[in-house]
Amino acid sequence: MSSPTPRKTALVTGVGRLAGIGAGIARRLAADGWDLVLSCWQDYDARMPWGVQPDDVERLTAELQATGAAVVVLPADFEDPEAAERLMAAAAEEAGTLHGLVLSHAESVDSGILDTSLASFDRHFAVNTRASWQLIAAFARQAGPDGGAVVALTSDHTAFNLPYGASKGALDRIVIAAARELGPLGISANVLNPGPVDTGWMDDALRGELAARQPGGRLGTPADVAGTVAFLLSPEGRWMSGQLVKADGGFSARRPGPRGYRNAGKPVMCWPRTRVWTSSVPS
Repeated sequence: MSSPTPRKTALVTGVGRLAGIGAGIARRLAADGWDLVLSCWQDYDARMPWGVQPDDVERLTAELQATGAAVVVLPADFEDPEAAERLMAAAAEEAGTLHGLVLSHAESVDSGILDTSLASFDRHFAVNTRASWQLIAAFARQAGPDGGAVVALTSDHTAFNLPYGASKGALDRIVIAAARELGPLGISANVLNPGPVDTGWMDDALRGELAARQPGGRLGTPADVAGTVAFLLSPEGRWMSGQLVKADGGFSARRPGPRGYRNAGKPVMCWPRTRVWTSSVPS
């Protein structure tokens, strides 16, 4: 009789709410046989419109453990430059070698070029960019002979969400560099853009507007995102590396307008804001 396949362990960041993408990813990985280290920072949720859901982390932990997964929960404030190293050290102590790293944490507070404060700009880059680089580097240093896989969630936001979009753009470059630099260690690295995912931050008007722009007529869910992440962490998905993957239900495949311009002269919504303007964007 053959011995059971050893379980692998993944660190998933940004798992603070049952409705969030991080929680969806954790559920899928647990169902696929992964043990999990989860990071969260509820002070961030306290600043957001949805607020802290005080029982969500405990409820999610119990749900994941019921599938047979070992689960470790570690708080991490990535604005602190020492937090990423502390998190990785604690993960190694509690769970051993990590085989997967999923970066689903984010600082996201809307502002534009004229109204972004220096403090907000620095906070976005500290959390979304610097901490992600530190986590990727620490993950590589602890990797075993079989390497591992990195998946980072990104966005194509630009206007009116400047610090978030700019910090995510920098993250894209870091992850693509990791695919090349860490490939000899057996580590794959990809960036995943899931498009608009309804995790409770949309109002009815925005939900309807964005769903209407989806070819399939519906918004993405955390489970949709989790399926792609699970593939990229799997042995079959590890051959894919250095890619910016748009798994967004076709949201990014917008219909061309006149003379090859997308949405030329028509109202375009820049989500998640409800700001609308007229756009002529080359296709």
